[in-house]
Amino acid sequence: MKTTFRTERPSADAGLHPASNALGGDGKTLIFDDAIIANRLFGPQNANLRLVAERSGVSIGSRGLAVSIEGNDEAAKLAANLLSQLYALLKAGHPLHHRDFGYAFGMLERDATVDIAKVFRDAAFVVSPRRTICPKTLSQRDYITALRAADMTFAVGPAGTGKTYLAVAVALSMLLAKRVKRIILTRPAVEAGERLGFLPGDLAQKINPYLRPLYDALHDMLDFERVAEMQETGIIEIAPLAFMRGRTLNDAFIILDEAQNTTPEQMKMFLTRMGFGSKAAITGDATQIDLPENGKGAPRSGLVHALSVLRGVEGIHTLHFDETDVIRHPLVGRVVKAYDQYKNTD
Repeated sequence: MKTTFRTERPSADAGLHPASNALGGDGKTLIFDDAIIANRLFGPQNANLRLVAERSGVSIGSRGLAVSIEGNDEAAKLAANLLSQLYALLKAGHPLHHRDFGYAFGMLERDATVDIAKVFRDAAFVVSPRRTICPKTLSQRDYITALRAADMTFAVGPAGTGKTYLAVAVALSMLLAKRVKRIILTRPAVEAGERLGFLPGDLAQKINPYLRPLYDALHDMLDFERVAEMQETGIIEIAPLAFMRGRTLNDAFIILDEAQNTTPEQMKMFLTRMGFGSKAAITGDATQIDLPENGKGAPRSGLVHALSVLRGVEGIHTLHFDETDVIRHPLVGRVVKAYDQYKNTD
């Protein structure tokens, strides 16, 4: 795998060149028409071009506003398609980070016909004029679509794929659009188990650490004061799963996090809480079950059980994420893949 870069960068007046961000006659040359945007596309010291070259296995050379791509025809076309689409996004004013080039490459690698702009612009929630939460993979795009359309959505996959985070984002967008009247976030406090009594504080203080990830997602999208106000008025409720028993939840967006740690009985209890005008999102990782041993082996996970029982039920949508959907440090995805491969060789 070879990556070639020239040191010449677009000059300040290079934007006067004729506009063209289409493929050249040989199918492997791109000519851009704006020096400032081209610089953003290339990245500091060609970092973005280097990433594309490494991921696709092609050689990329840049000179002024021209980018030449050499290598396997399919790989070269994919790299050219990627750079063309991302240049158009930058030119339209959409901000891109270095990691977005990797996400975009993964989308095209999975589906060469995908319109990256449509994915990146599909806002799950607008935090501020300068920050929008949007999908970064095709699976995340499909997940957001399902959350909006289906009454009940199961999202299963490894940590870091955005299952809970995107569900909270969609829930907030629906709340502000008055499509639901409140948001209920819950998760089982399985890890507490026998140790719960040894933690300091009252019941709420003992359980609070297990609900922390839900608070983190909310505080990343709304300021602390607004979250506190919504909790005080009951618009947002964060509670352990046990607090859901006996309730009927109307006009609510209900999110069950860490669902792999529910028992089948708990899962059935939760699923039957839905009232009129409500939506439910159930997220979990079937490889991270923390249910305690009961002397006869670990009890069945309510998530795994529900996926079998509810297969084919109308109104329920299920999505499966894998290591390619991990939106964390690139090493996390490789760690998940290594564990999956190790498990399959046992």
